[in-house]
Amino acid sequence: MESAKILVVDDDPDIVAVLDELLRKEGLQVTTCATGGDAIAAGRDEQFDVVVADIRLPDVDGLAVLRAYQETSPDAAVIVTTAFGTVETAIEAIKTGAYDYIPKPFKLDEVRIVVRRALERKRLLQENRRYRQELRGKYRLENVVGASGPMLEIFKTVARVAPTRSMVLIQGESGTGKELIARTIHYNSDRAQGAFVAVDCGALTETLLESELFGHERGAFTGATGLKRGLFEVARGGTCFLDEIGDVSPAVQSRLLRVLQEHEIKRVGGTDAIKVDVRVLAATNQHLEALVKAHKFREDLFYRLSVVTITLPPLRERVDDIPLLAEFFLQKFTQASGKRVERIAPEALALLAAYAWPGNVRELEHAIERAVILTQNPTLLAGDLPPELQAPPGGKPAQDAQVLPLREVERRHLLFALDRAKGNRKRAAEWLGVTRRTLYRMAARHGIKLAGGDD
Repeated sequence: MESAKILVVDDDPDIVAVLDELLRKEGLQVTTCATGGDAIAAGRDEQFDVVVADIRLPDVDGLAVLRAYQETSPDAAVIVTTAFGTVETAIEAIKTGAYDYIPKPFKLDEVRIVVRRALERKRLLQENRRYRQELRGKYRLENVVGASGPMLEIFKTVARVAPTRSMVLIQGESGTGKELIARTIHYNSDRAQGAFVAVDCGALTETLLESELFGHERGAFTGATGLKRGLFEVARGGTCFLDEIGDVSPAVQSRLLRVLQEHEIKRVGGTDAIKVDVRVLAATNQHLEALVKAHKFREDLFYRLSVVTITLPPLRERVDDIPLLAEFFLQKFTQASGKRVERIAPEALALLAAYAWPGNVRELEHAIERAVILTQNPTLLAGDLPPELQAPPGGKPAQDAQVLPLREVERRHLLFALDRAKGNRKRAAEWLGVTRRTLYRMAARHGIKLAGGDD
């Protein structure tokens, strides 16, 4: 459980001591009170994430504590504890707005699980509030930058598909903005008030991915010390974005197909079917149809996921958008840094337009961020750009300079990044604006052996 502030309210010192020890062992900050009046007063001075309060207290009862926190801390999750004979009062507390109730004598594991769920609720409330702010800003459709023909067609498709509940497959090279398009679809849909959860399927082992997506029961595997809700449960009423879907194993593909067909899941190690209402968006930088033909990806799952397909072009195929994107990122990073960099010099724009951008929009974003941080001028100059973008001596490329195939440009740029990073694959991937998995694929494609490590 994450570090959080918990208030325990009970007039039985033995119960207070047990709960205090239990929750502190979970890494939580615990405050205790023996009366309802003290609990209400504590809530005026401090914000608590969860309140665990007994229904029967010597002065005011747990319902009064609940009502007080609804006024002063509406995001706090109030859990009431109740002895046999006061269950009806506990049910009344639930109707009033309590998160849950725990009957006495309680089991410690039950307390741990209920508090964990309450903290997750708090996190989701905060996450949803942040997402609603993003909806009004970053993820509005007009803020997906581009004016080239291919991007205009993509904007039209996004605008048409967002209000529907159709599944969408987003294709494109790493760094082209697939997750940005997925978020834009979500925040322009009727699910915008729900959660948007994303998982990189290529970054997790099969076991971890199953646990992340479907959740697990306690004892389902080594290290599963408690119940965990998966992302499909967390995303109920919202959207689940599956990035790098082409890397999913056959076993997980089968489970995903069941989710899409039956709209239900089973946690790892569980037997109960759990209904989930979630829209699925998927993304890949691979050719899924080729994987289907090679029997590495289920054909029925492919057709389920690709009701609508959006293919994002690489940046080298939308050169007209580079000045717009560069200006967008310039404004973004000057606002973030507080520096006054008002424009990009024509010579710098020419270098940006001439570069092949193997890392696509993500690499351009990193290049502009670096330039804004390092420049000492009100105008971003060619010399402020990363070394790999610089023109030869003389300020511009020679008229008779050789035009290399894009594959060769990518190979040379990869070698340059690895050399500059002294073989550190993690750093090279960050500079290129790609994942380490993509870096490995690029190296394999060009026959480059990766030396060194990630340190």
